[in-house]
Amino acid sequence: MSRQTRGRPRAFDRDRAILDAARLFWRRGYSGTSTRDLTAALGLSTSSLYAAFGSKAGLFEEAVRTYAERYREIYRRAVTEKSLRTVIDHLLIDSVDEFTRPRDVHPGCLLSSAAMTDSTSTLDTSAHYAELQGWNERALLARIERAVQDGELVAGTDAAALTGLVQSVVHGMSVQANLGATRENLLATARLAHELICRQLLSPTA
Repeated sequence: MSRQTRGRPRAFDRDRAILDAARLFWRRGYSGTSTRDLTAALGLSTSSLYAAFGSKAGLFEEAVRTYAERYREIYRRAVTEKSLRTVIDHLLIDSVDEFTRPRDVHPGCLLSSAAMTDSTSTLDTSAHYAELQGWNERALLARIERAVQDGELVAGTDAAALTGLVQSVVHGMSVQANLGATRENLLATARLAHELICRQLLSPTA
């Protein structure tokens, strides 16, 4: 005798469900996205959605953490490079790649989304993103301070100011991407910023 299964269907694709949910949350915020909106977008019943994620809040938290952590990984990889020139190059170019990923595999940038001004009982999105940005900034600052000590940068370089400059370029490109800037335009911005920073601040012997 066959046994009837309950919960989510066998064809359930968790990654796709998180992507589709993220698109709604990014565009409408947490409060503006209803459970009915989610079940329609994901092709799930309410019971299946709860079985997979526990609650609407649980799905929101998983979406935020899934896509926000991608930015931390960019910094984590970049700061391991041997030269600061390469660190900054990878940070800027990899950020452009992330901001302009095809919409069929990426929901858009969290930085300027509606989700940034919303929260749930389980996750304060702004606080979580602030923590993430703080980690990124500290990692980059530590790497730049090391470059100062190693003589990669010209004497008197303000490590904190350079960190802020790089962060401002990254954040600005994120906003531009959400406003429709092309990958080619963002790459041009990234390459110019990299050239100006390296020309002005890197030691001639670096």
